[in-house]
Amino acid sequence: MNIILLSGGSGKRLWPLSNDVRSKQFIKLFKNDDEYESMVQRVYRQITTVDADAKITIATSKSQASAIKNQLGEKASICVEPCRRDTFPAITLAAAYLHDKLGVTENEAVVVCPVDPYVDNTYYEAVKSLQKLAEQGNANLTLMGIEPTYPSDKYGYIIPENGENVSKVKEFKEKPDVENAKRYLTQNALWNAGIFAFKLGYLLEEAHSMIDFTDYRDLFDKYDTLTKISFDYAVVEKESSIQVLRYSGAWKDVGTWNMMAEVMADKTKGRVILDETCVNTNVVNELNIPILCMGCKDTIIAASGDGILISDKERSGYMKPYVEKIETEAMCAEKSWGTYTVIDVQPGSMTIKISMRAGEHMTYHMHHYREEVWTVVSGKGKAIVDDMEQLLCTGDVITITAGCKHMVEAITALDMIEVQLGDEISVVDKIKFPMK
Repeated sequence: MNIILLSGGSGKRLWPLSNDVRSKQFIKLFKNDDEYESMVQRVYRQITTVDADAKITIATSKSQASAIKNQLGEKASICVEPCRRDTFPAITLAAAYLHDKLGVTENEAVVVCPVDPYVDNTYYEAVKSLQKLAEQGNANLTLMGIEPTYPSDKYGYIIPENGENVSKVKEFKEKPDVENAKRYLTQNALWNAGIFAFKLGYLLEEAHSMIDFTDYRDLFDKYDTLTKISFDYAVVEKESSIQVLRYSGAWKDVGTWNMMAEVMADKTKGRVILDETCVNTNVVNELNIPILCMGCKDTIIAASGDGILISDKERSGYMKPYVEKIETEAMCAEKSWGTYTVIDVQPGSMTIKISMRAGEHMTYHMHHYREEVWTVVSGKGKAIVDDMEQLLCTGDVITITAGCKHMVEAITALDMIEVQLGDEISVVDKIKFPMK
């Protein structure tokens, strides 16, 4: 299978564990063999269980690329969007990447899926069938629709011509009210979950008719000039040759804390105590302080360096506009080499805990406006400062003045405390250099 996984999200609906850098698909609340795993790790494992030879490409923003590399390593290829331009530009860029960088031919079928549904392996068996249907070429687009379990007003609907397993599509409906949803269900309607397949040549031809570009690199370079538009509006709703495959297996959209609570591996994670009077309460604590809950009913509690949420479960689905009013930088993030967690922020300084995996290294870089002081807490590593190497071990302290090129390589698992000092401390104050 050739699969494009769309990994986006602004990190608002599962705040405070999610943010712009760590969207919901990177939060480790599921389990595999008693080890916690994230949604993206679970999805990758499921796809490769169904098809060990699947070629998986993840289309994502720059802010999420490091988290994907952290959690999947080099297993999946990553097509990075220079900026966010909605799903049509993202899928077009990924299609050009498959064709020009990975050598996928125009006659091969490609399946596009979101990275964040909670499903069992039968879902990816159906995805495999979807690709085969696209390869047969009976329609330009082949969608997979979810068999509704209730008349929902949260999803768009696909109206097929009949109730057979594979049917031509009659029309699409936007998110309806409940009464209209009930009416759609009498017409064999399916939830539109954004899963579709096509031959690569079809999509590239459609893209060239709407965007002036020559190849992947040209499209990448002009990406910020592209119109923001969804794939549904740009392609699906204008296409007359569409068929849909019905999927009646387990499927959950875990876009809110209420839904996540239904599928997370444990009721609590972290330092949490629930007394015997707590009912239907889930707590996730990423802080190094205990949380004690007493008499809580139908409640979600989540705590991280970004904030604390205490919410009725049903009400948690309406938190996005309130979270948008909270303006803070992400206090924790996963990088390709490990993790960083902001411990303290003061005028003129920021203190961060850095944890690096053995064998990983940072990029060689420089800051114009800040000084950094590293203190090694545990492990062994190697620092390079202005091309000079220095071995690091527990207790070592090294100062990096502004304007000095520097990087760290972890020989073993390495923990450091980094103190940034300066009047202008900003993530954009970073220039990368190639290693000599």
